[in-house]
Amino acid sequence: MTLSDIAAAVQAAGVGVSVVGAAESVAVTGTSCDSRTTRPGDLFVCKGAAFRPAFLAGALERGAVAYLCDETRAAELASVAPATPALVVDDLRRAMAVASAAAFGHPDRDLPVIGITGTKGKTTAAYMLRSIVEAAHGDGSCGIMGTVETYDGTGRAASNNTTPEPPDLWRHLANARDAHLAAMVMEVSSQALKYDRTLGVGLTAGCFLNIGLDHISPVEHADFEDYFTSKLRIFSQADTAVVNLDTDHADRVLTAADASASTVTFGVNRPEADVFADELSPSEEGIAFTLHLGAGRRRVQLPFPGEFSVSDALCAAACAQLMNIDADKIAEGLAATHVPGRMEFYRSADRRLTVVVDYAHNGFAFESLLSTVAGTFGDAQTIAVFGAVGGKARERRYELPEVAARYVDRIILTSDDPWTEDPADICREMEGALPEGFPHEVVLDREAAAERAFELAEATPGRSVVLLLAKGHEAYQLTKDGFVPCVSDRELARRGVAAHDLAHPVDPR
Repeated sequence: MTLSDIAAAVQAAGVGVSVVGAAESVAVTGTSCDSRTTRPGDLFVCKGAAFRPAFLAGALERGAVAYLCDETRAAELASVAPATPALVVDDLRRAMAVASAAAFGHPDRDLPVIGITGTKGKTTAAYMLRSIVEAAHGDGSCGIMGTVETYDGTGRAASNNTTPEPPDLWRHLANARDAHLAAMVMEVSSQALKYDRTLGVGLTAGCFLNIGLDHISPVEHADFEDYFTSKLRIFSQADTAVVNLDTDHADRVLTAADASASTVTFGVNRPEADVFADELSPSEEGIAFTLHLGAGRRRVQLPFPGEFSVSDALCAAACAQLMNIDADKIAEGLAATHVPGRMEFYRSADRRLTVVVDYAHNGFAFESLLSTVAGTFGDAQTIAVFGAVGGKARERRYELPEVAARYVDRIILTSDDPWTEDPADICREMEGALPEGFPHEVVLDREAAAERAFELAEATPGRSVVLLLAKGHEAYQLTKDGFVPCVSDRELARRGVAAHDLAHPVDPR
């Protein structure tokens, strides 16, 4: 692929482009937007408010053969690298996506790619589908890009964004193709759809789980309509739309799904859906249900509870069926699913203490999770530990305490990525949303907050459930000083259960 070929592809996508320097003779083998990871043969993308000309110089030192920039930076960068060929465009985001797809050889054309969007459940549904694919094709046969990690057949790494920028996204797709993976499963965020990160990715299936109020702020989506419209864009690039009939605004979602060539529906207790579940049997160990796939039916056991988990499983099953995976392997994969930091249960040996670690971080997810826990552990004292992020999504400061107070016995408010704000101020706002007199405490240090929850649990003669919410697998706090390491909720859960087991040994007889 030459730079001239890429310029032609960008222009064909409706982006204005000017070529600087000789383009026909420049061979491009990839793209990058981080000079630290640039490889020989890359087209380097000069993007972002924090971009500095020194980044281009660093990329050229590492082997970049040309660069892509918008018109506002063209003159400045030409003075930094006067002999380097360049593409100057009037829409950098679209150009970056199109150029990356072309440079990496459109790997989506040789690999089944499943995209999943929704206000909650993206990660769980993605891991469920990965587990199914690996049940059918073997360990390591399915790639994943999402909130927790990225695996593309060449290695695993923690993710920085739910959906990466186009140079990284297309590189991962190319790696998955070259590694002959059976599929790639992607979480697709509303921001990725709005800002064209996934532009041009051909999806075997585009899945819509649900929609709720979230990510409404000056730095995310201006209003719900912008958020909803962004998510609906997934269907424009999918061969098959996979739609949850139980979602709010289902009629509008189904209308938007007409942008895909075909539609598959799913739902709980929805015999009119193409894929549905009934005969749900919840327990503290998880939830069982009957899965209906066409004329076939299988009994499925999930290792975590909740009707919302069944909904995620139906999405995964519908996608697996599109990939010609049989019902037995679907049931096997679902039963073996493990999702880091999502609906993870840690139980003491005497069963008096249960710790739930979950990434639930908006009112929609809180409602689903906490109502399930309240219904499953009805006789237990429940203590929830959570905070709210700074700098965005202010609605969570009022939604989370209001929802939690309906289902738990006590709340401990703490820090959760306060960013540029004082966590004490955030917690004060959250306190104001609690019913008057509701039992709660404010413990700003998250590790100390968890320890306080376990202390309260130990003081209870009966059973207790401690919920560590909103951080999941994460082992950092975003503060005004940047990302600061912290103990993950998963590790805090292990510590709490270990301390209980040490204080209350169980006689092995």
